[in-house]
Amino acid sequence: MEQKPVSFFVNFLIRAILGMGVIFFINQYVIPDHNAWKVGLNAVSFLTSGGLGIPGVCLLYGILIYQNL
Repeated sequence: MEQKPVSFFVNFLIRAILGMGVIFFINQYVIPDHNAWKVGLNAVSFLTSGGLGIPGVCLLYGILIYQNL
């Protein structure tokens, strides 16, 4: 019975850490010249990438690009 909350928490942490790594990689190597299009590494991006995974990272970049149109 206790396995499910621990499994959820570990899954959340893995997705959040991988999502933050993807955000860092994109900010450093894909769009290094556009400072307005960089997603910040903060608690909101950590929770979004942890909760939604890679689609959450795409959502963060989509919101940022939409704001800069």
